[in-house]
Order: sequence, then structure tokens, then C-alpha cells
Amino acid sequence: MFSPDAHRGPPGAAAPEGPNEAAELSTAAPNLAPAEVQALVARLYGIDGSSIHPLAGERDQNCAVETAEGTRYVFKISNPSEPVPLVDFQIAALEHVARTSPSQPVPRVVRTLDGRTRDTVVLADGARTSVRMLTYLEGIQIRETPRTAAQRVAMGRTLAELNLALQGFTHPAATHDLLWNVSAAHRLTVQLNSLPQGPRRTLAQAFMARFAEHVLPRLGSLRAQVIHNDYHLYNVLVAPHDQARITGIIDFGDMLHAPLVGEVATAAAFHMTGNADPFEGPSQFVGAYQTVLPLTEPEQEIVGDLMATRHLITALISEWRALRYPENRAYIMRHNPAAWEALSQLADLPRHEVRDRLLTPSLKGFAS
Repeated sequence: MFSPDAHRGPPGAAAPEGPNEAAELSTAAPNLAPAEVQALVARLYGIDGSSIHPLAGERDQNCAVETAEGTRYVFKISNPSEPVPLVDFQIAALEHVARTSPSQPVPRVVRTLDGRTRDTVVLADGARTSVRMLTYLEGIQIRETPRTAAQRVAMGRTLAELNLALQGFTHPAATHDLLWNVSAAHRLTVQLNSLPQGPRRTLAQAFMARFAEHVLPRLGSLRAQVIHNDYHLYNVLVAPHDQARITGIIDFGDMLHAPLVGEVATAAAFHMTGNADPFEGPSQFVGAYQTVLPLTEPEQEIVGDLMATRHLITALISEWRALRYPENRAYIMRHNPAAWEALSQLADLPRHEVRDRLLTPSLKGFAS
């Protein structure tokens, strides 16, 4: 079992940081005692939480709240530096999906006793911050299960259905700045110089040049909408006894308005490991996605480039962040080895071959 929206991906982003990124990194997460959480939940929601358990979170404090009857919720206490419009953006997106596509396995927003989607509390140090409640999603993270073709197909179709549900959704905060936006990888060019001289820097420079030449000029003409932007093995839940059945999509903290193809490429990048053929998993995922929401020809032309670009920004951001925050190195670097391995696998392949192999679904691993 896992909690929805329990963390927001790798901590922070590479330089240059915006004012809010720096504030979030330097502002400690709230640390309310279980009894304080229990009292807040009772006062704001009228829910008697018989047990309060901490959940993973970098910048926010997240708690699982369980009633005596066994009903569970997730109570989120935002980092005081988190802009309220971003909290409202995440809430509004979940509410939009609940209205337009109620079968989607996403958390539901629980309203306060007076009907609000969030409230404001004053912490012990006088800082004000937002609190909200979500439903608890049952399931296990896909990263804890064996990879299968059927599971990748389910993931691809489910992401496409989520993207369809988000079509037409707008919010004033949707265009916020986020360095984990694969379509804005060029902003990380400065980080190439922070890599030691050698093969890895050369490799990263080559992929950044590929992005600048072949991807960046095309992005402005492509479909764009609000996307999840962090759909990977940590953020998708499956049923314990049917591990190709998606039971939850969590962690909407990296959502933004961006080219749709970036969503597909970002998600596909996480399927390169685990098979002798690094394209087997991504091609199954993308093929399934396209059965529900086909990519246009211009999107197909660059989806392979953007898959490589996701690995590039993962490598650059994690390398830089690990140097700056060595005490959190293990967490920051958890995707780093796979990113460098993927870039090495893609380095000698022409762009068109990467595209074609990604867009040719593999049937390996399917049960008859």
C-alpha cells in the first residue's frame, strides 16, 4: 500500500534556481506531532483519526490518517514556502479529473466541514501554510513488482486516458516554471560545465546539442496541455494480486502545462531498463499509449529525442544536486545510473532509428 502524492520526485532542480525553488529547499518541512495532526483533522474535517502514521515527503509533511472503522486518508501539510496557487492548481486538476473521468484512479479531494478544498494553519514558528486531505489509494508501487509487457500496456493506456481527462483543463498556475520540464532542457546547458571533463560530459553535450537542433525549434507548434509530468514506477500503483491492473496514479506535484509529447517521452524513459533490448519496454508502453491517444506525425518525429532528453536532465540535475546536498545523495542519485546507461545505449544510434524502434511495439513477454 502507498499514499497518493507522498513526494514530489527528486529534490529540487539544478541551477539556476528560481526564488521559490531556493525557498523550498531552505525551508524545513513542517513537523507536527501525531496528536497535533489528529486534532487538526478532527477540527477541520470532523474525522476521528484513531491512528496517524508518517508518509514519505521531502518538502511537505504527509500523514496517513486511519479511522477506527479502517477508512484511510492522506493529510498533507504543505511546506510554508509552497505558493498557494500551486496547491490550488494541484487540487483543481484532481477535481477536474474526478468530474470529467470519474473512473480514473487518482486521489479525490476531501473537503473540510465548511466545504473548502484546503485550509490554512499557523505553525509553531508563526509561519502560515496550507493543509488538505486526499483519499488514500490502495496498491503497491510498480517499482516493487516484476516488469511485464501486460503491465507496460496497462501503464500506457492509463496515462493516455489521464491525458484525455486533463484535456481542456486550465489554471493560472499551470504555466509555472519547473526545471523537470523535459521541453525546457536547454535551460540546463550551463550545468554541462559542472560535469568533470571526460566521456560523460562529451555524451551530455552531444545530447544537449541534439535537443537544441532537432527538438527545441519544433516544440512551439505541437499540442500542449496540462500533463502529470512524473508518471513513472514510483508513482503508479497496481493491485498486489493482479500486477497489470492499475489502482492508483499519485504525486501530482510536478504537473504543468507543456507539450503532450513530453509526457509520453518522460514516461517511456523509465522503461528502458530490465530487458536485453532497451527499446522493448518503451515501445510496448508507447504503442499502448497510442491505441488510446495517437501521437501526431510531428510528435512521433521527436518522441525518441525527448526520451533521451529526459535521461539527460535526470543525469544533469542529479549530479549537480548531489554535490550541493551530499547528505541526501542516495535519494538524489537513485535514477542517475540508469540515466547514464540509457544515454550510452542511445549514443551511437541515429535519431531516425531511435524513433522507429520506439514506435514499433514489441510483443515479447506477452502471455498468449
